[in-house]
Amino acid sequence: MRDTRESRLLLVLLIAIAFALITVDIRGGEESPVDGARQAAATVFGPVESGVAAAVDPIGNAIGAVRDSGERHDRISELERQNTELKQRLGSDDRNRSRLRELDGLIRTAATGQYGVKGAEVVAIGAAQGFSWTVTIDIGSDDGIRRDMTVLNGDGLVGRVTTVGPRTSTVLLANDPDFTVGTRMEKTSELGFATGQGDRPLLVQMLNGKAKVKKGDRLVTFGSQANKPFVPGVPVGEVVRVDPSGGALTRNVYVRPYASFSKLDIVGVVVQAPDTDPRDMVLPPRPAKPKPTPTVTVTVTPGADGTLEGGAQEQGELPQGAAERRLPGGTEQPPAEGEAPGDTGADPPGGTAPDGQDDE
Repeated sequence: MRDTRESRLLLVLLIAIAFALITVDIRGGEESPVDGARQAAATVFGPVESGVAAAVDPIGNAIGAVRDSGERHDRISELERQNTELKQRLGSDDRNRSRLRELDGLIRTAATGQYGVKGAEVVAIGAAQGFSWTVTIDIGSDDGIRRDMTVLNGDGLVGRVTTVGPRTSTVLLANDPDFTVGTRMEKTSELGFATGQGDRPLLVQMLNGKAKVKKGDRLVTFGSQANKPFVPGVPVGEVVRVDPSGGALTRNVYVRPYASFSKLDIVGVVVQAPDTDPRDMVLPPRPAKPKPTPTVTVTVTPGADGTLEGGAQEQGELPQGAAERRLPGGTEQPPAEGEAPGDTGADPPGGTAPDGQDDE
């Protein structure tokens, strides 16, 4: 196409239209007029994303084979090829083990909270039709997925479904600035609203400005009407900072989410809510407190012959030698019956002699 005045005007017009659509989409929110186009894009590009994700490993292997085929008889190249294959095999095994751990954690979380979930794999990060913190998963309306369903993994809350195609769905992550979820504090049941802040901790606005909150407190989802978009009891995160109340009606706290949004792989979409609110049951158990170490002290006791005697004993134990006496010559003898511990049998200064003997 030649660089003419008409072509320049056409380019400026297209740019203006693109910015106008972006503005309308942002202001429209959930009821955006371009939502139909977004769903159409998910329908068209979803299978492509799934296919690309599934085909990456075979293509990589084929490229490696072509690269090494010309040097098959070279000993050095043969060793390099074997080393590469071994690394790929070990890497694949490590990834499989990691995915099995994630799947096991998801199953345990779903079983504890009595959530009916459908497992999915993250096949793309970030939607092509927006600038939000989103991921694409490989299940859609053909699998019973609907908009505004809760998404979680073995660690806790991941997000909610926003766009659904036949075979893929888009999930808005909990750290997105447009994401808000009702929360409930463990034990105290104080309510609040958590909002995403990108790569920073979640901002939770407590409804009670005088709520007692401290670092380490944990939160779960409060739940929504008809369990959409959120089911109750899903772990959200742990408090890392608390702003002073300052007499305001609300109070801000900052929460580190349990889910790691940069490492998502296996997730689950809640297709059936629990019959009863699991409350705090889905939260991970707290680590056990370490047992106190016994205190050992060293006691030094002067002996009858002027020497020092030392011994180590645990705190609360009687010092060594407290219930025994030392006789001339260095021998030790337990106290006689009825004799007080530590009594040496000698007369105290100015005391009386035993019966039948006169004082000298």
